[in-house]
Amino acid sequence: MAETAYQSLLVHGYQAQSDSNVGQVNMNKLMEEDLLRRLDALKGIVQGADGHRWLAIGRTHIEEGFMAINRAIFQPSRVKLPSDVNAGD
Repeated sequence: MAETAYQSLLVHGYQAQSDSNVGQVNMNKLMEEDLLRRLDALKGIVQGADGHRWLAIGRTHIEEGFMAINRAIFQPSRVKLPSDVNAGD
């Protein structure tokens, strides 16, 4: 079966993506949501300011980790700015 090239987001630096890449990122998003819901449930169990602080730190690291993994899959490029001057132009 042929791969579909999904249109890129209307966000600078992102290009069209394959079925495989979109499927991988969608799977990651579901895994991330499961983990975030687990952390939401732990809010009612964890006690004290220190416990809640560590829970927040863990949540941030999980979110950052999934962002990094998804970025590795989608591989957005650097954005060209109007002020960029290329010698070959």
